Amino acid sequence: MRPTNDFEEFARARTPHLYRTAWLLAGDRYHAEDLVQETLAKMFRAWRGIQRIDNPAAYAQTVLARTFVSQRRRRSWSEQPTEVLPDRVERPGDHELRLSLQQALAELAPLDRAVLVLRFFEDRSVEQVALDLGKNAGAIRTRTSRALDRLRTVLGDDVNLIAL
Repeated sequence: MRPTNDFEEFARARTPHLYRTAWLLAGDRYHAEDLVQETLAKMFRAWRGIQRIDNPAAYAQTVLARTFVSQRRRRSWSEQPTEVLPDRVERPGDHELRLSLQQALAELAPLDRAVLVLRFFEDRSVEQVALDLGKNAGAIRTRTSRALDRLRTVLGDDVNLIAL
C-alpha cells in the first residue's frame, strides 16, 4: 500500500476524535475544523517519518494541542465567533451547564485550556500532557490547579468539574 493511502486511512479514522478535541479547545465548530485541517496538513507533510512512531494517533493529538496553543499566541489571531448561532439539533443533557463550561473555558489562557481539555476530557495523565505540550509535569500540575480554581470562580463552587 502506498504511503498516501496509509495516510488517508489514518486521517479518516482519526478525524472524529481530533475534531472532538479541537472543538473542546477552540470552542466553536469553524475554528475546530480549521484546527483539524491544519493538524492533518502537518501530519501529511511529515507522514513518512511519523510511520516510524509507535503511536501516530497520540502524535496527532500532540500536534493538535501544540497547533492550538501556537495559533492563540499569534497576534494575528483575530477571528471572533458570531453571536448568532445556526439552528442545532437538541441533545440530551444540561445545556446551560455545557454553555457555562464552554464560556468559562473560553476565558482561560490557551495553554490552561489545553491542559484542562487534555487532562479531563481526553483523560490523559499529567506526564502525557507535559510531553504533549513540551512542559514539565510540575508545570502541568500547577496550571491544572490554577485553571480549575479559575473555573470554580466563574462557575461557582457547587459545580462538580470532575463530573463534566
